[in-house]
Amino acid sequence: MTSYQVVPTVESLSATPQRTPSKTEVGEETQKLNAAGAREELCFSPLPIQTKVYRRRWLMLVIFLLVSMSSAFQWIQFAIINNLIMKYYNVDSTTVDWTSLVYMVTYIPLIFPGAWIMDKVGLRITLLMGAFGTALGAWIKVLGAAPDLFYVALIGQTITAMSQVFILGVPPNVAAVWFGAEQVSSACSIGVFGNQLGVALGFFLPPILVKDHENIDDIGADLKLMFYIVAGVCTALFIVVVIGFQAKPPLPPNAARIAPQSSQPVTYYQSVKTIVTNKNYILLLITYGINAGVFYAMSTLLNQTVLRHFPGEEENAGRIGLTIVVCGMFGSVVCGIILDKTHKFRETTLVVYGLAVAGMVAYTFTFELQYIVITFVTAGAVGFFMTGYLPVGFEFAAELTYPEPEVTSSGLLNASAQVFGIVFTIIGGWLLSNYGDLVCNGSLSAALFFGAALSLFIRSDLRRQRANQIEAFRANEAI
Repeated sequence: MTSYQVVPTVESLSATPQRTPSKTEVGEETQKLNAAGAREELCFSPLPIQTKVYRRRWLMLVIFLLVSMSSAFQWIQFAIINNLIMKYYNVDSTTVDWTSLVYMVTYIPLIFPGAWIMDKVGLRITLLMGAFGTALGAWIKVLGAAPDLFYVALIGQTITAMSQVFILGVPPNVAAVWFGAEQVSSACSIGVFGNQLGVALGFFLPPILVKDHENIDDIGADLKLMFYIVAGVCTALFIVVVIGFQAKPPLPPNAARIAPQSSQPVTYYQSVKTIVTNKNYILLLITYGINAGVFYAMSTLLNQTVLRHFPGEEENAGRIGLTIVVCGMFGSVVCGIILDKTHKFRETTLVVYGLAVAGMVAYTFTFELQYIVITFVTAGAVGFFMTGYLPVGFEFAAELTYPEPEVTSSGLLNASAQVFGIVFTIIGGWLLSNYGDLVCNGSLSAALFFGAALSLFIRSDLRRQRANQIEAFRANEAI
């Protein structure tokens, strides 16, 4: 069987409607829209092209999922026991908030150099760097388990936060490199699932492991135990990456991994320049950042918000956080399956975003009812839609910016999330302290509504889907 390799020549033209090309159109002039908005005329050369989906792809995805989990756990492990950290280290709540904010602050200046490194060293070395830094930071926090060594714990937290630059944007890349066209969205959602699982455990385990004791030495003993457990798990995962993780399979899994070939290599910064001139992607960049930023702020301030209405309920604050993220895991998987089945990226985005706004409004006002069970329900609804939106954003970005690398588009999305997360967390913390949680969460709801409204202007320009359709047509013609 003979197939064909794409040899692009570029002519300026506007975007064509999304549909599968007819036999006549392919025979006369097969064209593909590249990320610059130009049309590439695809000439044919009779070179054999093979694709294969390997069973080991699931092992690669699970390994990444676990590394991502270990990083995300540490993001929220201090903030969810805010009152106990304040008591043990004798610091104020704003200082404790910085253990969460540092994850966002460090990501922003490191995103471009980090992505450049990822582009140069490949997927395996990237994940090794992320796993090593996560473990190193966890061990430094073990040394910081003393009342006068909060700064040491914060140093460890900062190193772990810096390492996430090699983890956070990887899910769409793992999915695209290892999975076939009909599984790539589901695989991306499972990759994001790892981050959410870590956050869920970060909400759930610290309130169980670290109790409120009269003697602060007992609190310190609980903290040290938690730090040792986390450091041990992170070290084991680093070893697993060294032994078992592979950068890519011998053969590509889908046609879209073959199509973006060019005689001229594209640098990372050229890729960024191309992406930031894409109007649809810029709109997605803003709306994604607002959604994720509201989630970050809500999560960081959760302990303080719950204790205002339900004093002494530290463990239930953690369980509410767990509910948010577990529901978000299901939301992520459901959205990934929907995208694989329908390829309705814009429609899915609008529906999920709109329901996230409704959930956030309900969460804001049900605290006033003083029934913690109702808070669990509304928090779960927020989690299902707000965090369920995250893999949708990753995959929509990959579609809008194809054939640019997924790691570039997802990295910029994460940078936007960190910027909005910092702004919303700082403003939200100030509003919470001065005006109460109703004003704080109400403001976050308003920001989320603005993001949903802005999503209406994103066009559904599915370039990766179009490339797969063209390659599939060629394969059928060649048989």
